[in-house]
Amino acid sequence: MPRAAAPLDTHLLRVLCTLMAERSVSRTAIKLNQSQPAVSNALKRLREIFDDPLFSVDKGRLIPSERAFDLHERARSALAEIDGMFSAPKQFNPARAQLTFRVGSPDFLSVVFLARVVERLRREAPHVHLSVHALGPDFDYQRALADGELDVVIGNWPEPPGNLHLAMLMEDEIVCVVGRNHPFARKGLTAEEYLRAAHIVPMPYSVAHRGVVETHLASMKLSRNAAVVLPYFGMAMHLLPGTDLVFTTSRHFAEHFAAYLPLAVLPAPFDFPRMRFYLLWHERTHHVESHRWMRELLGAVGRQQLAG
Repeated sequence: MPRAAAPLDTHLLRVLCTLMAERSVSRTAIKLNQSQPAVSNALKRLREIFDDPLFSVDKGRLIPSERAFDLHERARSALAEIDGMFSAPKQFNPARAQLTFRVGSPDFLSVVFLARVVERLRREAPHVHLSVHALGPDFDYQRALADGELDVVIGNWPEPPGNLHLAMLMEDEIVCVVGRNHPFARKGLTAEEYLRAAHIVPMPYSVAHRGVVETHLASMKLSRNAAVVLPYFGMAMHLLPGTDLVFTTSRHFAEHFAAYLPLAVLPAPFDFPRMRFYLLWHERTHHVESHRWMRELLGAVGRQQLAG
């Protein structure tokens, strides 16, 4: 039986592989730039570790045992893996890459932003898959990033978490949306009317997340009437026509729906901060070339979004 606890290092594996190729202790010593006694000592250690003679001598030539042949294949494979650890990583080629990127995103970005991301991804990296994970209050996106369940998260935190890498994706004006026949659609709305109105409010998509609107109103010791609370932003637009409801969201999201639904987009009556969208990622992917490429693609689409 092999001595499992015996030390087996890469030097011994290289000696074994070279002995198999050269079938000579002296030529192995020359090939490895070692002395013959050093190679002979390594062979002795190999024999002790694997409890097998490994080689016999016939007419001055080493003859491998069956065990040596078996070990040789495994040693070559192990050395190739070890050498690969120290070789330069392969250059990422998006046109040929076959991998999956996992993105966590609130649903309000899927309409415009992610549509453009998918368009570019299919054009530039046709073999790359994209898996989009919905964010919700019961989903720990920070753990998911750390564990590799997600590669990047998109969100609009007033104060993004400080323990992750961060890049600004884009920012947008906050507006109000109502049905086209709503009284506010013709005259706009005042701050007092806004606070009295019935609002559609999305559920927070993270345990630690508090939206820009709620944060700003709370800073003034104000709150709005959350008459309808929804898990998805896209639902809100379809509930507005024919009702007295108000929905507060980003302009790019509102104008997309207003192009084909009977809606009116109005200036917000409060000086809300601009809604800022961020990319968040973990240290484990920070230096990975393929992930850098994906983050750059997302950033480029964000800049395109701002340019219209």
